Amino acid sequence: MPVELRRGGLHLSGTALWLDAHRKAPLAFVSHAHSDHIARHERVIATRATLRLMAHRLGAQLRVIRSDGKRVTYTGDLNLEASSTAEPAQVAECDTLVLESTFGHPRYRFPPKAEVLEAIEAFARTTLERGATPVLLGYSLGKSQEVIRALTSRGHSVVAHASVCAVADVYRSLGVEVGAVRRFDGTWLPGEVGVFPPHVWKFERILRPWPRRTAILTGWAVDGGTARRYGADEAFPLSDHADFEGLLSYAKSTGASEVLTHHGFAEELARALRDRGIEARPLGTVRQLELFG
Repeated sequence: MPVELRRGGLHLSGTALWLDAHRKAPLAFVSHAHSDHIARHERVIATRATLRLMAHRLGAQLRVIRSDGKRVTYTGDLNLEASSTAEPAQVAECDTLVLESTFGHPRYRFPPKAEVLEAIEAFARTTLERGATPVLLGYSLGKSQEVIRALTSRGHSVVAHASVCAVADVYRSLGVEVGAVRRFDGTWLPGEVGVFPPHVWKFERILRPWPRRTAILTGWAVDGGTARRYGADEAFPLSDHADFEGLLSYAKSTGASEVLTHHGFAEELARALRDRGIEARPLGTVRQLELFG
């Protein structure tokens, strides 16, 4: 029973099951609720929190036991580093690991998250001291809630786009404290730090205060020129994804004898795993892989 790489995502041939399909499927496992991993499926396998976030918008894994007892794990996006607003990823021991590889290149090594959050807070504080409004740009689900929690715990007043606030409400309903945040109503109050999705900030110029300084929050901040590409003043490497070392560490921790990398730097990550004695190959180079014998 092979796994196939199709236009809609990964599919287990001979079954109705898709993995993080981005097109409607009869049955799909959804690892997390980022927009590029969800669709209006007929049936969904996911955690309770992911289902709640999917329901609102429209970090989980799947481990399957083969008939011969071999264990196959699919991760989706993952991050083993602790977060104040998300459950920690669990290491799922397995024989075959299907590993998402967004930052699977050796150059993507992130500083400790605590240091990144301290740098973001310092950017906000310094900007306010200069009489300008700091605006942080991050996806509405995940890092936005984490940075709100970090800022409010340090005494900052935060205003955020409606999409960010709506996700924060879902977090609270699941028992996750995000911190007090004002829903943006077209006005800016003195001393506030803004949190907005990059696509909203890009197109809705009416939202922008003056004077201001902006910072993009993304793992791509490791690359030079990221701030300029996003039209921001600064860039900070805050990501919901594991970095290169985190992916290597996770693969080793599972005990998998075979790793299939996909998305992002799949070839580079597979090569690095092979250099460390783990059989690995990128999923995109083989259309069908016999995972179920």
